[in-house]
Amino acid sequence: MRKYGVLVISHGSRSREWVQLVDEAVGGMRVPEGVPLFGSFLELVDGRLIQDGITWLENRGVTDLIVIPLFVSKGSTHLDEIAYALGLKPEPLLPTDLEPFEIRARVHMTPPMDEDAELLAEMVYEKIRSLSEDPEREIVLLVGHGSVEQLFHLAWRGSLERIAQELKKTGGFGTTDVAMLLPDQTKRKLEWWRERKPGHAVIIAPLFLSEGYFTREVIPSRLEGFDYRYNGQSILPSPKVSEWLERQVASFFNRDHYEQKR
Repeated sequence: MRKYGVLVISHGSRSREWVQLVDEAVGGMRVPEGVPLFGSFLELVDGRLIQDGITWLENRGVTDLIVIPLFVSKGSTHLDEIAYALGLKPEPLLPTDLEPFEIRARVHMTPPMDEDAELLAEMVYEKIRSLSEDPEREIVLLVGHGSVEQLFHLAWRGSLERIAQELKKTGGFGTTDVAMLLPDQTKRKLEWWRERKPGHAVIIAPLFLSEGYFTREVIPSRLEGFDYRYNGQSILPSPKVSEWLERQVASFFNRDHYEQKR
C-alpha cells in the first residue's frame, strides 16, 4: 500500500527572515490528513537539508515522495541537480557537488512555480501595485536571476516572458519587458526604454521568492543613474504560495480525500 509524504525544497539562506518566510508558506498549506510534510532546503540550513527531509519522511513509512521545488523558474540550474540527486535522471546537465541522496521511496517531482505564469503574475502585481499611478504610461521591467548557461538561459527567458505577458494584462500596463541579472541585462534594457519612451515611468518588479541580497543590494546597484520605481518586495509573504503548494499536492489525491482538510 502506498503512503505519500510531501517534501518541499527551497534554496536556503543564512538569513533567519528568509527561512521563516518559506516556513510560513509551507506551514500555511493544507495536506490530506495523515500525510507527513517536511520543508527542506538545498543548503545552509542545518538539520533541514534535503536528505534530512527524505530520512524523516521515510522513517514515517512514506513509500512515495511528492517533491515540490519551491523555485520560481525551471531555468534554475538547481532544479536539474536536484532531479539528478533524487535519481530522476542519470546525469546532471552541469557539474554539481550534490551527491545522490540515500532514498528508498518512489519520487514524484512537480514543476516549479513558473508552470503557472498567470498566478506568478498575480503575485508580482500585488507587490508592485502601490507603485503604479498611470498603468498605460508605465513600463514594468520584470527582473529575474537568470543564467549564463544556454539551456537554462533560454528557460529563464521563456519563464520571464510568459509572466511578463500575464503581468501586462493583470495590471493594464502599457509595456512590460524582462531582464536577467545573470547575464546583466538591466542597464541595456533601461537605456533602450529611456530612448524610446522617455515620457513613461519605469517600475522594477523583482521575480524572487524572498527578499534578500539580490533584491536589496544587487538590483539597486545595477540601476544606479536611472529613474525608476522600486520597493524591493519579493513574492513572499503571500498566501497564494501556500495555495500553489496545496495544488501540487492535490494532483496526487482524489478530490474527496483532499477535501477532508477543508
